[in-house]
Amino acid sequence: MNVVEKSSEGLSRVFEVTAPAGDLEKKLTAKIEEIRPDVRLKGFRPGKVPASHIRKMFGPSIMSDILQEMVPQKTQEVLDERKLRPASQPAVDVKSDADDVIKNGADFVFEISLEIMPEFETADPKGFKVTRPVAPVADAQIDEALGELAKQAQSYESRGTGAKAKAKADDKLVINFIGRIDGEAFDGGTAEGAELVIGSGQFIPGFEEQLIGAKPGDKVDVTVTFPEDYQATHLAGKEAVFETEVTDVQAPAETAIDDSLAEKLGLSDLDALKGALKQRFEQEHAQASRMKVKRALLDQIDEAHNTIDLPGKMVDQEFDAIWREVEQAKEKGELDDEDKAKSDDELKADYRAIAERRVRLGLVLAEMGRTANIDVTQEEIARAVNQEASRYPGREREVVDFYQKNPGALQSLRAPIYEEKVVDYILELADVSETEVDREALFSDEEVEAQPKKKPAAKKKAPAKKAAAKKDDAADEKPAAKKAPAKKPAAKKKPAAKKASD
Repeated sequence: MNVVEKSSEGLSRVFEVTAPAGDLEKKLTAKIEEIRPDVRLKGFRPGKVPASHIRKMFGPSIMSDILQEMVPQKTQEVLDERKLRPASQPAVDVKSDADDVIKNGADFVFEISLEIMPEFETADPKGFKVTRPVAPVADAQIDEALGELAKQAQSYESRGTGAKAKAKADDKLVINFIGRIDGEAFDGGTAEGAELVIGSGQFIPGFEEQLIGAKPGDKVDVTVTFPEDYQATHLAGKEAVFETEVTDVQAPAETAIDDSLAEKLGLSDLDALKGALKQRFEQEHAQASRMKVKRALLDQIDEAHNTIDLPGKMVDQEFDAIWREVEQAKEKGELDDEDKAKSDDELKADYRAIAERRVRLGLVLAEMGRTANIDVTQEEIARAVNQEASRYPGREREVVDFYQKNPGALQSLRAPIYEEKVVDYILELADVSETEVDREALFSDEEVEAQPKKKPAAKKKAPAKKAAAKKDDAADEKPAAKKAPAKKPAAKKKPAAKKASD
């Protein structure tokens, strides 16, 4: 087997591999002898078929198999012998004509093209110096949260009857109504015992305001026009009259912030509720603090290694993934304001710089983790798979099977775990000081406050949840009520919103 390095430019390598015809002939002969005892052909006793007959009958097919097995095997040998670490899957280009090799005994020649991982010295983690912002949980923060919980636990008391029972803003009304368009009742426009809080925006615009001043027993004709984009298209843009009867008017009752509020929320007393809130805020603060110190660290790591040669294909793959998100954002009108004024060329320049940074940081963190013998355990991966599966109630087994059968998807779970472990390792050695800030300062950077997970280079999606089944007829919903927005998954950052690693 002859191997010639045809090209060596930067991180690119091209090797020409030649398998001499004589070597191929020996492999063919050996393979025929190997399978001969098991060959069964009519007219010959089992295991007694002449090698020449097998060659005549099956030689081309056997040689084809030999060549197919040879390519990946020899490719790996070339990498191993030269101790090369490919940055991406090597590309193989067969130069020989297959028929010429199989039928005429020609040499078999193919080329291996690849980019290798750059060789570089990583900076000493002890040389990095970062400041971790720390924000204590303030009593006012907990008091504000208690006030919000009290609002959410709002109760109501009937105003009774008479003049004092007139409905006001924020009151809850219990109503019966029949909706008519051009005098005809329409499907979904009738309800009894419906509850409506005035000012909540629960019903279509103009409905609630017309009930201010109504008392129990009053009958009010509420005239409204359905929005042009109303979900029930046969009602969109049409004027309707709702014959409405008010059966009860209820005023907001004061919700005391005491043990009873805690009990409504499933906790023993007010102190337990305060403790739960404090713990939640401490977790939020710790996460935001982590993201800020991580960003500062990654900025220094990037700066310390900005002369590293980057594999072009890795950068291209990362950029292509980012650009797909940018184009989707453009189609949906979701580009950040600063990006809307830029041309495609300007945007591509910006996002290629981000792609380069991601690849550079990925290479450096991987090298630092490798030299420190950091790895992700099977237990950690299993825990990540189970956590992901828990997001799909009722389909947990399907999700687990998906990851077990898709190494690329499994890698998408391993990558962020590995990154966090390497960052932890660096922070343990780096000079890390702390500075106390308030909550507003801690969350002042939007990019840190809502940070998406780092996306692995080769990401495959987990099985998507099935969308909730649509109703056959949108009019089955109460036309007077606004359609609640469909529940969305955790918000995905627009491409213009940079990651901590960007």
